[in-house]
Amino acid sequence: MKLSFYGAAREVTGSCYCVESSGKKFLIECGLQQGQDKKDDQSLEFNPSEIDFAILTHAHIDHSGRLPLLVKGGFSGKIYAIKATCDLTTLMLKDSAEIQEMDAKWENKKGKRAGKKEVAPLYTVTDAEKTLNYLVPCDYGEVYEISEGIKFNFVDAGHILGSASIEIFLNEKDASKKIVFSGDIGNLKQPIIKDPHYIKEADYVVMESTYGDRNHEKSDDYTLDLANIIDDTLSKGGNVIIPSFALGRTQGLLYLIREIKKKNLVTNSNFPVYVDSPLASDITKLYDDDLRIYGDIKTKDIVKEGLNPLTFPNLDFTNSTSESKALNNDPTPKVIISSSGMCEGGRIKHHLKHNLWREESSLVFVGFQAPGTMGRELLEGTEKVKIFGEEIAVLATIYNFTGLSAHADRDGLLRWIKSFEKKPDKIFITHGEDSVCDKFVNSLKNIGFTATAPLYASVYDLKKGELVTRGKEYLKKAEAISPAYADLVNANKRLLKAIQNNKDTKSKDLEKFTKEIIKLAKQWENSN
Repeated sequence: MKLSFYGAAREVTGSCYCVESSGKKFLIECGLQQGQDKKDDQSLEFNPSEIDFAILTHAHIDHSGRLPLLVKGGFSGKIYAIKATCDLTTLMLKDSAEIQEMDAKWENKKGKRAGKKEVAPLYTVTDAEKTLNYLVPCDYGEVYEISEGIKFNFVDAGHILGSASIEIFLNEKDASKKIVFSGDIGNLKQPIIKDPHYIKEADYVVMESTYGDRNHEKSDDYTLDLANIIDDTLSKGGNVIIPSFALGRTQGLLYLIREIKKKNLVTNSNFPVYVDSPLASDITKLYDDDLRIYGDIKTKDIVKEGLNPLTFPNLDFTNSTSESKALNNDPTPKVIISSSGMCEGGRIKHHLKHNLWREESSLVFVGFQAPGTMGRELLEGTEKVKIFGEEIAVLATIYNFTGLSAHADRDGLLRWIKSFEKKPDKIFITHGEDSVCDKFVNSLKNIGFTATAPLYASVYDLKKGELVTRGKEYLKKAEAISPAYADLVNANKRLLKAIQNNKDTKSKDLEKFTKEIIKLAKQWENSN
């Protein structure tokens, strides 16, 4: 029994874990790396044709976005997910493939003038459509036996529609182990979505830590807070620009704005709202169909009354490019919800270009902003950004509405793991920035849990509970943490090079350095 980490290891995106048991090898998720520094780093560390099947926690692209690459590489097994996740993944992967093709076309257009070789898209729409044939819809609370010795069960994670934690039961002749993969753990009291369900026991847990070092801002009434931002901005003649993920956050925002209009919390309750994302439009239609099944009690009650909780007066979905451009030529103060949620591409960049320099406008973040993204730059207070080659001053008011996050905060994560009646043998902390993973590991250790934050490509033996392979970033991280260790490594490299060049170097010096390196490395291992 082995567990390998091929994504979201000390970083927030690209979730991908591999389990080997009973002669089978399978993946939990296969997500896309996000952020400019990860744009060209999408390779798979394993042979896709050797993977027997995959299980998906939810449809967000950083959990599902490399599935077509998996299929392109020779995978032909089943992909298990909650039915709503299958429906949403269908839209998400087609959209992602279109983006891959457009990006490649753009790169080739520029590259041709520069005499560069033509690049191919990471995967195509055809690859994505082929991937969809392998999706297998499942239900919460039902145990599925994939093969002899391997069973799994989905538990509602309360993150987005169809999101799940996964309980996996492994049985071999000489050992039985249960592993829980948390997926993304949801925030409490979100619009539409049920609160996360808690799990009682496991031998091992692979747990996300997106907000593992901090809590969300608390508010008595998030609806009123958002209403005040909208009212203040529109009264000054500005626009409210909300970068939002097409899946999950956009639908939550529509629910809140419906409440704002219903309660007349803004001076002009008929203010216009535009969802400027064809993908968000399609996803919202899917939400309409699935709310009766997956919505929380309040949402279901609204549906029973014959009402749509995601619709209200003066709401428009802009599908065409011309409609999108027209929004920035219209002087009427408005709310624009547009993707991408981290300001990395898509239509949001056009709205930022036309509104960031306006003091009367507002920019409202409602989700996590990964390192290396424009959204992160803006949150950290940059005074200027470059959009489409043009330098834009940042004068608009920027709000970080963490209370609307679909992720549990530090207290929510601790609440989730404390629900285990018996402490797991080990908790693997993933899906968090490097420093956040370390802080959350320490938080867990302080309350009696055994926890570690694996490095990329590290491998664990689940029977023995031991680390088999350190991972590719091991030496790099050791050198970063211990300057003395780094100096010794470099000195050793110089000595080895000198010997190779037949220079006069005393072997005892090399032996001395080598012993010191080993000593410091062991000290670092024991402290981590």
